Amino acid sequence: MIERAIRPHLEAHLRSNKVLVLTGARRVGKTVLLNQLADAFDGPKMMLNGDDLSTAELLNDRRVASYRRWLGTTELLLIDEAQVIPDVGRALKLLIDSFPNLTIVATGSSAFDLTNRTGEPLVGRQLLYTLYPLSQLELSATETYPQTRDRLTDRLIFGSYPDIVRAEHIPDRVDYLKGLVSSYLLKDILLFEQIRNAQKMLQLLQLVAYQVGNEVSNDELSRQLQIDRSTVVRYLDLFTKVFILFRLGGYSNNLRKEVTKSAKWYFFDNGIRNALINNFSLPNQRNDIGALWENYIIAERLKRNAYQRSQAVPYFWRTYDQQELDWLEEENGQLAGYEIKWHTNPVRYPKAFRTAYPEALLQTINPNTYLDFIA
Repeated sequence: MIERAIRPHLEAHLRSNKVLVLTGARRVGKTVLLNQLADAFDGPKMMLNGDDLSTAELLNDRRVASYRRWLGTTELLLIDEAQVIPDVGRALKLLIDSFPNLTIVATGSSAFDLTNRTGEPLVGRQLLYTLYPLSQLELSATETYPQTRDRLTDRLIFGSYPDIVRAEHIPDRVDYLKGLVSSYLLKDILLFEQIRNAQKMLQLLQLVAYQVGNEVSNDELSRQLQIDRSTVVRYLDLFTKVFILFRLGGYSNNLRKEVTKSAKWYFFDNGIRNALINNFSLPNQRNDIGALWENYIIAERLKRNAYQRSQAVPYFWRTYDQQELDWLEEENGQLAGYEIKWHTNPVRYPKAFRTAYPEALLQTINPNTYLDFIA
């Protein structure tokens, strides 16, 4: 069993009299982690599932006496798939306010349907966490260095969902990813946002998949899909809330020619990206290996920073005359810029950046140097 990096942070608050909200994409291991938290807790506990209608009935009878009847001496209440329970936030608030020895862990498969439903009623009473597909930070604890290097190709092509990491055969991985895309990827959006045009949403994801590493124009996406620009913006926002995509904005501090309004989009998992474009070819057989490598490194860095509670704010950097850096972090006033390259040739860093930010750290992330950056 691979230890999830977020688990110690959750265990440290299991007697906090707060609601620990754990979000993340479907199939990343939230239920497994919930069971591990239950096993590790040495006090009275109860596990509920939001998909069970009786759970909604228990929570919707919003009387303290009713809650006391079925809670008994419970000190840890774990609710899986909490997002499907109507008005779950108010129920959780009443529970936490009424039972000072109670802590609640609630999971959900998207940000908009769980945190929005628990949001306002739980201000000051909740702690938010996100579980991602397996990170190299987590995998490194179970692998030797040669094993990690040998498995790099697999992670570039098939990603790191837990079931993918466990699957031994390539056809099984391909089938799993295609099933994930067709059956689960948009499930929360279609269910909770009442959107009917799943085909346009998949087409939008495919267009973004082909533009990984490049700045994305909402107007161009709108023209290609023949839908309103506002619809494109809304769909992209929803994709972030179900942990398919994340946005990277441009950095600027003191150069008038720096680009700040554009955005780049990346996938949380390479396997999902490759499934969308139906390309599982090996790195030496494809013309998008640079984009694939960039997406992998940036997603892994994002996971690593999140799990280590880094306060670094990420950006990309580019000028209007096309000088650019793939990844930039600012933390406590210190800048660090990174070029992410699949090749291992020497890299020349942008002169404009070196001139404008002479104190910034500059580094190249390639297959020889990447592990220290992401793990």
